[in-house]
Amino acid sequence: MESYTPDQKIDITKDICPMTFVKTKLKLETMESGQILEVVLREGEPLINVPRSIKEEGHKIIELNKLELDNEKDLNFYKLLIERR
Repeated sequence: MESYTPDQKIDITKDICPMTFVKTKLKLETMESGQILEVVLREGEPLINVPRSIKEEGHKIIELNKLELDNEKDLNFYKLLIERR
């Protein structure tokens, strides 16, 4: 499996839809084509809506993985890697 080093990172775990997508889109707009954005998001609407909306915008989803966090037993967080197109 190929390893990617993100050029930028954003944490949207405290945001609610539609701000999760809006913040992700705004961050991508500051980046150049080919750069990688790492997004940390939580399960539920953000996990469904952000990847779908990013694909609709024409960007590439590289990877989506669940994060194992020791201090957060009740919440599920995910790491999304996006290649800016």
